[in-house]
Amino acid sequence: MVAAPAAADAVRRARRLPSLRVGLHLVLADGAAVLEPRLIPALADATGHMDGRMFNRGLRYFALPAVRRQLAAEIRAQYEAYARTGLALDHVNVHKHFHLHPSLLEMALRIGREFGLRAVRVPEEPLWFATRGGAPWAAPASAALLKPWVTLVKRRVRAAGLFHNDRIFGIACSGAMIEARLLEVLARLPPGVTEIYLHPATESGSAVGESMPGYRHAEELAGLVSEAVRTAIARCGARLGGYLDAAAACRGSNAA
Repeated sequence: MVAAPAAADAVRRARRLPSLRVGLHLVLADGAAVLEPRLIPALADATGHMDGRMFNRGLRYFALPAVRRQLAAEIRAQYEAYARTGLALDHVNVHKHFHLHPSLLEMALRIGREFGLRAVRVPEEPLWFATRGGAPWAAPASAALLKPWVTLVKRRVRAAGLFHNDRIFGIACSGAMIEARLLEVLARLPPGVTEIYLHPATESGSAVGESMPGYRHAEELAGLVSEAVRTAIARCGARLGGYLDAAAACRGSNAA
């Protein structure tokens, strides 16, 4: 999140870890914009904040050309801000998985190609894990509703000549990807390219962000660095890395 308060600190840390893969997390709802509010009045309020009303935003992003022009300008500004960090662009995704929206996806891909975009996260979570969330009864309905959009994302990403993951873990249990959940995923890790994502921090809940009062950030951090998880990774033979590492491995496998 290039406009987030800790972005500069994150960049400094990433520069000290050259093997760390870093991606751009485009923010087009529920977060701070890069451009001045006067340039994007349809997107952000006077403080530069974009609210989280994604349904309303989605309708306006689709239906109003003037809003789409501002949206494209903000997307470009976020890519430019990332480029100024000097970090390699491993992949792109959109906050709240908003790139399931066809207009946002088209802009993110088209503009991203100008900045060396080569990989995109696809938010498709296996149903067996989705039911581990707080409302397991809703998982089948949600999966059925989102499936056409996920399929569209995959098709468009491939048509653009870009790489994407096969699946993801972390959506249904967002903020609760603790050690037990990580071990469960690793025990049933399917073939292919999997992203497991977390929100690790040394503090938890609203101390990290007002919109995350129930998140167990510190427990996620503990799970991420636990010896049990490290052992499980070694046991299942998973290869670790970023999106471009996975893309290179897939190319190598196809060549062989």
